[in-house]
This record gives sequence, structure tokens and C-alpha cells, in this order.
Amino acid sequence: MKKWSFYSIAILTLLSLTSCEAVETIFKAGMWWGIILVVGVIAIILWLFSRGRNS
Repeated sequence: MKKWSFYSIAILTLLSLTSCEAVETIFKAGMWWGIILVVGVIAIILWLFSRGRNS
């Protein structure tokens, strides 16, 4: 029964979203994760440099 409910939800989602909307949603999520990761890496690098100067 779980497979049927999963398949029905997946088909309903695919039918309700057009392909352009689905791709747009995926790229928006990817863009935000990329921004968060870049800011995080820059923050870690700055923290390491400031920590090294204090020693």
C-alpha cells in the first residue's frame, strides 16, 4: 500500500507542475544552497585567518 500512495503522490505532483516550474524550483533551491555554502566557506576561512593572527 505504501508504494501505491507514493506513486500516486509522485504522479499528482508531476501532473500539477509543468516542467518549467519543476526546473525553476530545483534551480532556486540549488542557488540558495550554493549561496549558503559559499558564505559558510568564506566565514570559516576568515575565522581561521583571524585565529592565526591572534596566536
